[in-house]
Amino acid sequence: MSKAIDVVRAVEMVPDGASILMGGFLAVGTPRRIIEEIVRQGKKHLTLITNDTNRPGIGNGMLIDAKCVDRLIASHIGTNPETQRQMIAGELQVELCPQGSLCERIRAGGIGLGGVLTPTGVGTVAAEGKNVTTINGKDYLIEMPIKADFALLACRRADYRGNLDYSLTARNFNPIMAFAGATVIAEPNEIVPIGVIPPDDVITPHVLVDYIIERRSANGR
Repeated sequence: MSKAIDVVRAVEMVPDGASILMGGFLAVGTPRRIIEEIVRQGKKHLTLITNDTNRPGIGNGMLIDAKCVDRLIASHIGTNPETQRQMIAGELQVELCPQGSLCERIRAGGIGLGGVLTPTGVGTVAAEGKNVTTINGKDYLIEMPIKADFALLACRRADYRGNLDYSLTARNFNPIMAFAGATVIAEPNEIVPIGVIPPDDVITPHVLVDYIIERRSANGR
């Protein structure tokens, strides 16, 4: 059965206040059409979990510009001055998490681990309010797993069952986030017949994917 749906219907499934995992690094691997449709539909009060917020007007930076996001969990915000402005003004709650720790927290949420032990951040402000454990004389932070209502992914190709492959560095957070979203929606560059993607090239298997975004329609979406 085909999992392909149009982008308008896909975004209609995302309620205000939803938590969203979104792949990408400086917009590489971000689902552009989904982002544009979230802005068009005026979604609000979202929690966005992503590596970074790109730049103003680019990638998920558009969600920040449109004030769709109330809470952000990210590795850095240094490339987006609008994210910084909203944080300083108290308009946006920001939790900064080191990139490796963020990746492992998402993986832990997806595969059912109770947390992640990491030495990163021990003895710094990053440890404030967090549990610390000692193993073999070394201190580790206990970082909690991350899951979300939706994982919104971008990929190179999908087949109609929902198997996905990725191109180059677009294979960043996307495959891991596919495990941790309650509903997984993928935006492929193209949809191909089943069997076109060689089994060894499938990075995200169809059992993890709920919907794929159809090719652009005549109305531009």
